[in-house]
Amino acid sequence: MEAVTARPLQDRAVLLFIVLAAFFCANAVLAEFIGVKIFALEDTLGLAPLEWNLFGQTGSLSFTAGTLLWPIVFIMTDTINEFFGRRGVRFISWLAAGLICYGFLFAFVAISLAPAGWWREAAAAQGVPDYQAAFAAVFGQGLWTIAGSLVAFVVGQLIDVSVFHRIRRATGERHVWLRATGSTAVSQLIDSFVVIWIAFVLGPQKWPTSLFLAVSTLNYAYKMLFAIALIPLLYLMRRAIIGYLGAERARALREQAAA
Repeated sequence: MEAVTARPLQDRAVLLFIVLAAFFCANAVLAEFIGVKIFALEDTLGLAPLEWNLFGQTGSLSFTAGTLLWPIVFIMTDTINEFFGRRGVRFISWLAAGLICYGFLFAFVAISLAPAGWWREAAAAQGVPDYQAAFAAVFGQGLWTIAGSLVAFVVGQLIDVSVFHRIRRATGERHVWLRATGSTAVSQLIDSFVVIWIAFVLGPQKWPTSLFLAVSTLNYAYKMLFAIALIPLLYLMRRAIIGYLGAERARALREQAAA
């Protein structure tokens, strides 16, 4: 028998991919589940409502809690793109989509289980008279919302990887920030509008066009603001990974990723 020269879990590149993929998937699944909560940005920051006016819609700035995690997903996507290329991003994107479906499947199974009588009123003292109804409301997101999120996520990721490598071919190893931010700008333009269109325009709520455009534009602006703000973190992660892998191994991975 031929001697095994290196074990997979002793390979730093393999370990790096496992960690990045695990963190990416955890954030993607968490974003879907906490996304049911809508928060007011001004109230959270202790500011007076901005009363924005966009496409004839006015109000305070409200976002889903899931948007807190998506900037981290962007960073993970761009980092994996940089060192593991199209195949790496596509693999984790389909894996995350599968895990999201898996999570919602078991959420619906858990909802359908008959609750213990004492458990239904277990949180009454905290202002939750029916724990089963609250559990179902939080975890039982509508199928239109789930479908919109999944379609937007997968399409956005596939567009992101394509744009990232188009910019990379044009700029070479220069302008890391440009390919990261440029790919996010295009992919999230699609993502932000597709998810709301499927969930709230095609879905039973039948939002008017003005509300759809206003909310989608605000969500896109929020995501892009954070994507730009996190550019320094992208460079820090890149430097840390090069230090972890070694300059030669990191260079070889980037060359393979760009091929």
